[in-house]
Amino acid sequence: MPAFAPPYEDDLELLRATAVSAGIIAAGYFRRDIKSWNKENASPVSEADIVVDRYLAASLLNARPNYGWLSEETADNPSRLDCDRVFVVDPIDGTRAFLRGEDCWTICIAVVEKGIPVAGVVYAPARDEMYEASLGGGARLNGVELVRNRRAGSAPLIPAPGAVHQELQAAGLNYTRGPMYPSLAYRLIQVATGKLDAAVARRGSQDWDIAAAAVILSECGLDFADVCTGFPQFNRRDVRHGALAALSDMSLKPLVHAALITVYGCPAEPMGEAEHISSTSMDS
Repeated sequence: MPAFAPPYEDDLELLRATAVSAGIIAAGYFRRDIKSWNKENASPVSEADIVVDRYLAASLLNARPNYGWLSEETADNPSRLDCDRVFVVDPIDGTRAFLRGEDCWTICIAVVEKGIPVAGVVYAPARDEMYEASLGGGARLNGVELVRNRRAGSAPLIPAPGAVHQELQAAGLNYTRGPMYPSLAYRLIQVATGKLDAAVARRGSQDWDIAAAAVILSECGLDFADVCTGFPQFNRRDVRHGALAALSDMSLKPLVHAALITVYGCPAEPMGEAEHISSTSMDS
């Protein structure tokens, strides 16, 4: 490591190494006949999710025992609210894609400090793509600076659910519907690569779905917001978020945000404390 490193580089190095090992474990279950079942809200989970989650918890908390823990596959422990730094983890984002044998599932790990993601990795093992960033340290893809690459003059590529698509069409936005990658984190990150010009998510995404992507997008200078409240805050008692949009072009913001608010609305008040434990993202 260089003599001067960004303040969160040690954490990022830990996340990167742990994600690679977790990817090896997950790959042992990929495209195999494995056990899977549905949670109470009908989102899928597999034995691979559980095994990877346990590995991540053991490895990360052994290295940073004073950090809190928040994971999609671990029962929530309110003690995380008392921790300055918290690991926020989705052991397999895109479980449906994983079970179908599709290759764009990811392992997402972030460190959140006082509500802000300060280090994060979004790792797609089957595609050999490691997206990473730390606050003030920039963003990288497979160790190389992450630079957006998009052909100028072409219509924006925006994957959107049907109802949002109808609103954008009605507003007169000239765009092409892009691919709807099953992993929400992977979809958001493609705005940073230039494969997409915007990516959206319906209400109900949770911290583990977006925390790692949030720091990467931020370090790329891209706008990422809850359309109702602005930049998402993390490690709150309620870990769910409103509709979300990541944008490469701020001229898209008024129409995209308006479409999401029309379709999904904004909560009149914060979601109840009892609700957040059982709710999971529609993008699992």
